[in-house]
Amino acid sequence: MTHGVSFAATPDGRRSTTRAGRTIVADALRSVDPAGALGAEQETAWRSRYLLHFRRLVEAGVARPDDWHAIADAGLEAVHRTLVVAGPDGPDGGDRPLGSLTTAPAQAALQTLEVKGLGAAEAELRLPYRGRTLHGRDLVGQLAEWVRRGVMEPSAADAVGRVADHPEWLRLDGRTVVALGAGAEMGPLGPLLRWGATVAAVDLPRPALWERVAATARAGAGRLLLPVRDGADGADSGDEAVRGAGADLLAEVPEVADWLTGLDGDLVLGNYLYADGGTHVRVAAAADVLAVRLAAARPDAALAFLATPTDAFAVPHEAVEHSTRAYRERSATAKVVGRPLRWASRGRLLHRAYPPDADPGINDSIVPVQGPNYALAKRIQRWRATAARRDGRLVSFHVAPSTRTRSVVKSRALAAAFAGAHRFGVEVFEPDTANTLMAALLVHDLSTEQPRHDHPWQDEAYAAVHGGLWRAAYEPPAARSGSRRRWGTRASAAEGAQSATAARCRCGGPKSRPRAWARLSTSWASCSQVMAIPPWSWTHSAAWWAAASSA
Repeated sequence: MTHGVSFAATPDGRRSTTRAGRTIVADALRSVDPAGALGAEQETAWRSRYLLHFRRLVEAGVARPDDWHAIADAGLEAVHRTLVVAGPDGPDGGDRPLGSLTTAPAQAALQTLEVKGLGAAEAELRLPYRGRTLHGRDLVGQLAEWVRRGVMEPSAADAVGRVADHPEWLRLDGRTVVALGAGAEMGPLGPLLRWGATVAAVDLPRPALWERVAATARAGAGRLLLPVRDGADGADSGDEAVRGAGADLLAEVPEVADWLTGLDGDLVLGNYLYADGGTHVRVAAAADVLAVRLAAARPDAALAFLATPTDAFAVPHEAVEHSTRAYRERSATAKVVGRPLRWASRGRLLHRAYPPDADPGINDSIVPVQGPNYALAKRIQRWRATAARRDGRLVSFHVAPSTRTRSVVKSRALAAAFAGAHRFGVEVFEPDTANTLMAALLVHDLSTEQPRHDHPWQDEAYAAVHGGLWRAAYEPPAARSGSRRRWGTRASAAEGAQSATAARCRCGGPKSRPRAWARLSTSWASCSQVMAIPPWSWTHSAAWWAAASSA
C-alpha cells in the first residue's frame, strides 16, 4: 500500500511508474522536440528502451540555452502535474495534486534535538585515500594526477585546491546545511561535522540509523540538528532521545518544511536521497516540492545536488580531445585485439567515445539495469538545479564519481566489474574519499562566487568528478547496446523487414551455428545485461582481465 507522494492511479487502481515516466519525459520534450515527445509517448517497451529518450532530453536542449531551460521547466511542471499525494484509503479516498503540498498546513510540529561534537575541528583539508591521509602538497599532487588521467575535470581540481588554501572556509560559518538522506554514504554529513559545520539531518525514523549518525556527530566538532516529535527535549540526552529522531519525507513535507524554516543560519538544502525502484522517483518529487516550499519561505536558501556519472551529459570539447587522444594512443595490443572484439561482440564494444570534432560531446553512460525510475529521479534534480540557477538562486551541483557504497558492492557482479574498471582508465572511489571530495566542492561553492557560463550544460559539467567516464577512450558499451534491440526483446518494425533468421536471433530464438561460435557470441551478447556500470559492464571478472592482460 502506498502513502504520501506517489504515482497517480490508473482506472484499475494500479499506480504505474511506466505511465508516469513516459508522460513526464514526453511533456518535457514537447515544446522543443515534438518528434522526440511523440516517440517517448508511444514507447511500448519503456523499461528496456528508456535510455534513448533520456539521452534525447540532453540532445534536444544543447543547441540553445532557451531550449535547455524549456525542457527543465516543462519536466518539473509535468512531475508536479503527474504525481499525487495518495489518499488514506487508496485512489478513491481522495488523491490530491502534488502541488498541494506547497501550501498544505503541517499536521504536527517537529522540534529540534541538538547533538554537539566533542572533538576538535580539522584545521586543514585532509582527504583519506587508499590508506593514506592526503593534505598539503600531497593533496595537490593527487589532484594533478587525477586531472592528468582524466578522472576529474580541471575545474574540480582548481576548486578543491582553493578550499585547501582556505581552511577557514571549512566551518561554513553562518550556514546550516540540510542533509536530506542523512545516512547516505555519499552525503557530506561526516566531513562537514569533522570540519565544525552545522548540519540539519533528515532521514527516516530508524533508530539504528540515528544512533550511527549521532555517533558521527559526537566524534566530530560541529553541530547536528535532528527533527524530533513535539515534547522531546531539545538537548542531547543520550541514545534514547536520538532514537526517536527522523521524519518520513514522503508523508511529511509540510512538517519538514516548517521545521527547516525555523532553523538559524542561511540554509543549504542538500538532496542526497536514494531509494529502490519507483520510491526513488517519489522521494525525488517530495524533495522537489520541499525545495519549492522552502524557497518561498526562505529566499536565502541555496540548493545542493550530487549527480550520478551514469547518466547522459553534454561534455566540453576538452574532454572530447582527451578521449580522442587516449583512443589514438592506445597500446598496440589494444589496437590488435580491438577489431576481433568488435566483431565478436557484434559491433557493441571498443568504439571511440566521440567524433573527434564534437563540441560539445554527448557522453551517454546510462546503465540499462539501473532502470527508468533511477534515471527520472536523477533528472528531476538536474531540472531543479537548472531552473533555480536561472532564477538567481545559489546552486551547488556536481557530478560525483562511481563509489563502492554498500548498496553497490553487495552485488557480486558489480564488485567484479568495479575491480576491472581501472583497465579502462576509470577510477572507482571509496566512500570516505568520495564524500570528502564532494563536501569540499560544496564548501567551495558556498564560499566563492560561482562562474558564469553561456549554456546550462556547462554549469552541469563544471567541476565534475566523473571518475574518467567522460574522458575514456571507448564509448560505454551500454550506450551502444541501448540504441539497439537486445537479446530477449521484440523485433521492431524495421527489423521485421530483415530476414527471418535475423529476426529470430534478435528475439532470442534458436539459431543453428557452430558450437564454438555459439558459445562466444552468446557470452558477449548476454554480457550487457550484467548489473554493472559502463564502460566495463561487459567484463567477465577482474581475474579474467588479469589473465588476458598477462597473456
